[in-house]
Amino acid sequence: MTVLSPSLSLPKLHSSFLCCPLKSKLSSSATNRIQQKPTSYPRIRALDLDQNTVVAISVGLVSVAVGIGIPVFYETQIDNAAKRDNTQPCFPCNGSGSQKCRFCLGSGNVTVELGGGEKEVSRCINCDAVGSLTCTTCQGSGIQPRYLDRREFKDDD
Repeated sequence: MTVLSPSLSLPKLHSSFLCCPLKSKLSSSATNRIQQKPTSYPRIRALDLDQNTVVAISVGLVSVAVGIGIPVFYETQIDNAAKRDNTQPCFPCNGSGSQKCRFCLGSGNVTVELGGGEKEVSRCINCDAVGSLTCTTCQGSGIQPRYLDRREFKDDD
């Protein structure tokens, strides 16, 4: 049976993350007993970061900040808009609540040219010959909905 000398038993461990290499401490009776705990533990270097890691961490932090900031901003804008009276007239219908029919151009009748100079006039089926339709933006109220609020902000001072 061969006995290893303490200097040849274990190589020193080297790592860029460890500030001091681990040294093997073997006594002559260490082969028969449990090894003792090292007196000091190796410390991991926290500042060993390359440029790509710094960029990745920065992008992650900015993404989290933007992901939280944008919804908070919109919530405050919605709350502020709910406090204001909404009296702005609807943009598409100019506050009337109805729009001119695009098929008959407000006449209630549609003229179709057949051929050979013949024309056929029929009742508009889009507006039931009324000539106008309920505004789809304001649903006939004549007031501009909040999501399309085109109010100009003025200073009160």
